[in-house]
Amino acid sequence: MTDRDAVPLDLASMRKQYRTEGLSETDLAATPVEQFARWFAQAAREGGLFEPNAMIVSTADAAGRPSSRTVLLKHFDGSGFVFYTNYESRKGRDLAENPHVSLLFPWHPVARQVIVTGTARRTGRDETAGYFRTRPHGSQLGAWASGQSTVIASREELDSAYAGLAARYPEQERVPVPPHWGGFRVVPETVEFWQGRENRLHDRLRYVAVPGGGWRVERLAP
Repeated sequence: MTDRDAVPLDLASMRKQYRTEGLSETDLAATPVEQFARWFAQAAREGGLFEPNAMIVSTADAAGRPSSRTVLLKHFDGSGFVFYTNYESRKGRDLAENPHVSLLFPWHPVARQVIVTGTARRTGRDETAGYFRTRPHGSQLGAWASGQSTVIASREELDSAYAGLAARYPEQERVPVPPHWGGFRVVPETVEFWQGRENRLHDRLRYVAVPGGGWRVERLAP
């Protein structure tokens, strides 16, 4: 450890002053998916984000023990937000026991966040297969090689499993879709759009699904 590493950081003084434009009710689109599409396009094209489709997925098991991790959003439309994973991973097991989930898009460079809460259900196998075929060959092999969230003895064990699959399925060989791998579609119940403002008086506008269809918008105190 260097002397520089030994110097404690003053976390209490670490802050940024947000000076962005605000978000008003009149700015919002008719639906949260339309509004998300607007903000996502801006984050992707103008925000300078490394992976604007990266989102934090938070789940809880049957006992209520939470866990979070970052995954990539692969599709969104009026029916929900889709990501793919190993169904035997921790998040896959959590969602099998408790389908309630939260998604967080942390777009810090543009002082914005989007928070989705809802329920997750598996995508159909045809939809899963359609996406799997778009993945790079190496990523297809990786879906087979990794028993996601399981304890392994070493990195060499993982690399060996991948090497065996690469020999079995060379670059031009069709890789089958793993039966334990697929998508989740998060059907939103609420979608909050958070816009950073000066003096921590942020704008927070939340769409809430209305029984029978449609959305109402609520403003939350920052």
